[in-house]
Amino acid sequence: MRKLSRSLLALLLAGATTSALADVTVGVILSATGPAASLGIPEKNTVALMPTSIGGQKVNYIVLDDATDPTAASKNARKLVSEDKVDVIIGATTTPTSTAVLEVAAETKTPQIAMAPFAPAADKAAWVFQTPQDFGIMAGAIVGHMTAN
Repeated sequence: MRKLSRSLLALLLAGATTSALADVTVGVILSATGPAASLGIPEKNTVALMPTSIGGQKVNYIVLDDATDPTAASKNARKLVSEDKVDVIIGATTTPTSTAVLEVAAETKTPQIAMAPFAPAADKAAWVFQTPQDFGIMAGAIVGHMTAN
């Protein structure tokens, strides 16, 4: 959580410096329902604990549920970018939904903080910051443990 908070703070402040004295709007896409609700509900509860101001600027959070559906995640990302004019997107809960959000984030050049690991295409990787370790690190630890035991 500490890593996420510092990274979120850095992204928000970076975006905030370009629009002096404007509110920072953060779009949050998570799986509060559907198969990944056991992850999405605590994520949703965490949003209530996030700071409401950073560096003297008000931070607004818009939380949308994707029901663990990549199509819904993509639609939510498009809504957040086009209608709500978010500065950054946090989400989504699962690998398929995070990948769907990245398609929109890269297309619209909106930074994304992903809560699930995935391997973004090189041309889109600049728009995503992943909070969990990548698959290579996880697989290496598992293989290391298996060979040792």
